[in-house]
Amino acid sequence: MKSVRPALIIAALMLSGCASSGSGSSSDSSWWNPFSGISWSSLSPLNWFGSSLEVSESGVGGINGSTPMTEQAIDKGLKGDYTLRKGMRSSNGEVVSFWQALDDGKVKLVINGQSTVSSVEVMDKAIASADGSKIGNKFSDLYSKAYGACEKVPAAESSAVECKAPSSQHISYVYSGEWHGPEDLMPSDDTLKNWTLSKIIWRR
Repeated sequence: MKSVRPALIIAALMLSGCASSGSGSSSDSSWWNPFSGISWSSLSPLNWFGSSLEVSESGVGGINGSTPMTEQAIDKGLKGDYTLRKGMRSSNGEVVSFWQALDDGKVKLVINGQSTVSSVEVMDKAIASADGSKIGNKFSDLYSKAYGACEKVPAAESSAVECKAPSSQHISYVYSGEWHGPEDLMPSDDTLKNWTLSKIIWRR
């Protein structure tokens, strides 16, 4: 036991020495500080998505009505964040081309148009519109009633309504949710209030 006590004293002195040396001037120790190069403001939750794409009146990210419907132009407008896949479909008797932007194999955006982009459909939760709306937001976050702002989406998507974004000429929001009424009838405001934003659409 006698041999243990001196060992404890020595250990205590060593720890004390380490503590005192670590409390020296900041100029002596700042060079090895692993956090010295970090911009703390960039870690703020408000800035986590600062570089993300945004839906605004002028377009989605760098995509607008003058963007060519080419892979290179669309990839540049989306900052190279997605894998692009081209497709074609029939609409009103015409063949319409489109691009799908995928992330982890899931479609996040659909870009429509002929020679240039005419519309962009956004399903990516990481992309917000200029007013802060994001996929998953509730109808009641932005609207108190559907009248004057929303219309029923065609029967193929009977459980959805499309609403014009407030004070916008180019942006609309598609909300979807549970609905067991007639396909041509607009759900009540009380029903809509809990529906969630499933798609943001920008049109030229």
